[in-house]
Amino acid sequence: MAKYIHSMIRILDEARSVDFYRRCFDLQVADRLDFDDFTLIYLSDPESGTELELTVNKSRTDPYDLGDGYGHIAVSVEDLDALHARLTAEGFAPRKLTDFAPGGTVIARFFFIADPDGYQIEVIQRGGRYQ
Repeated sequence: MAKYIHSMIRILDEARSVDFYRRCFDLQVADRLDFDDFTLIYLSDPESGTELELTVNKSRTDPYDLGDGYGHIAVSVEDLDALHARLTAEGFAPRKLTDFAPGGTVIARFFFIADPDGYQIEVIQRGGRYQ
């Protein structure tokens, strides 16, 4: 059986992105592989064992066009309200808290936030299928 281990996104500024993911989601640099034309930075979530691979193409100066194919990545947290309040206070501009209630029953509570390169991240209250 396959085991999901990481997703990769392309970024422009390593320091800015590493700081964002550390401060917002406590992801830590697990490895950094530097090559002539690009650098790979692996941010680790010790709780789940999954990683986010950040790729910096050294010759790139223009922002990436995320196109219409990228949707979002998702993380779950124990205290959605506290994280939303902290990120707001620190100037990260998370979007509004939302109750997802198709059919009238709340099945998820979440907000979205964009990283420095515009990638969307869904932050979900831990519970039910969102562990």
